Amino acid sequence: QVQLEESGGGLVQPGGSLSLSCAASGTIFHIYDMRWYREAPGKQREWVASVNSRGSASYADSVKGRFTISGDNTKKTVSLQMNTLKPEDTAVYFCYADLSEKFGSRGPHWGRGTQVTVSI
Repeated sequence: QVQLEESGGGLVQPGGSLSLSCAASGTIFHIYDMRWYREAPGKQREWVASVNSRGSASYADSVKGRFTISGDNTKKTVSLQMNTLKPEDTAVYFCYADLSEKFGSRGPHWGRGTQVTVSI
């Protein structure tokens, strides 16, 4: 079985920084891309950033210039450096991976999420 485990959430003041990490484990054959999504109270889950197996990154307009995603396919990890945080960044952040399993199929996998709260 494949598991994704996030870490690094917490409480930070506006303008501050946080770094999130996600580690994938299990019978993984290949990771195609890893992403971060977030879900704020009362809102739909939204895509934040992606990085593919070649290291190419993309970002939602709301976080461009403030967040940086990086992935390590060998270590099966992805991180999200979040700077200049705003109260509207408050959400549960979820790690996502599009991967194929050894002796298995390709498909999406999700972590359980980590809370990020930006508040005075």
